Amino acid sequence: MAYSWFEDLEVWLKACNLAVRMYEVLDNCKEYGLKDQMTRAGVSIASNIAEGAERSSNAEFIRFIHIAKGSAAELRTQVYIACRIKIISITLQKELVSELFSISKMLQSLVKSLKLKT
Repeated sequence: MAYSWFEDLEVWLKACNLAVRMYEVLDNCKEYGLKDQMTRAGVSIASNIAEGAERSSNAEFIRFIHIAKGSAAELRTQVYIACRIKIISITLQKELVSELFSISKMLQSLVKSLKLKT
């Protein structure tokens, strides 16, 4: 997997799109604490991919990919909670969880490819 810039990474683009989607989905949400945590977690996924890609070593990049995966898991949990308290529908929950699993799998694949380079 060759790339010149983090913007070349498909997983970064998917994570950015998800972050924007979270802002759109939660635009009218009055549960400000959960809204804040969910948008921050969404932004954190893409941000950690970018930050890690700009670091000087594969080991650091891998560390930031693991942080991004943690943020994806955090957001998955928050999506489940948001559905249970009726902020989002079960249909939207399933869609977002599926996207988050996809991103997590892509991140894991990225880690594996980076480990092969070390």
